[in-house]
Amino acid sequence: MPGVIQRLKQFASSPQGRRTIEQVRRTAADPRRRAQAQRLFGKLRARRSASGM
Repeated sequence: MPGVIQRLKQFASSPQGRRTIEQVRRTAADPRRRAQAQRLFGKLRARRSASGM
């Protein structure tokens, strides 16, 4: 779908997109947020393996 990719590129290069990307980078660098994300992914992984997938 080139339309979706193109819109994502436009958003990423816009001022709002740059702000969003910077905010995500800062959040990802925060050790507490990183641990929170790892716990969430661990729960999802456990749920997925328990369902037999």
